Amino acid sequence: MHQPVTLSRFSQWAIPSLLLILTACSSDPINIAPLPPVKYQTLGKAEGRACGSLGLLATAYNFVPMGINGRVERAYQEALSSVPGTTSLINVEIQDEWFWWVVGTMRCTTIKGDAIKGSQS
Repeated sequence: MHQPVTLSRFSQWAIPSLLLILTACSSDPINIAPLPPVKYQTLGKAEGRACGSLGLLATAYNFVPMGINGRVERAYQEALSSVPGTTSLINVEIQDEWFWWVVGTMRCTTIKGDAIKGSQS
């Protein structure tokens, strides 16, 4: 006689946990620096920085996003605000840094570029 196949206690816990881990957070793609207008005026250097954290538990298990998904967009907006009258950036550079803190990691994005203002033709 065959005995029915049953999941062990480990499998009953491991499968849902694995599915939870594999369905991690994501964000929508964003266009960091749109194409510049045909005519524009260069206003100077612009820079913006924004940070977010992945936290809870230890090292490899940091999975709770805290302000991390929108940090590139926030850094870009801060760069636009750093030079009055700026409507866009050209020659954009992106730099990411991260470091550990007590219960997670801090991820910071810096965006630098040349601030421009579109000209009316």
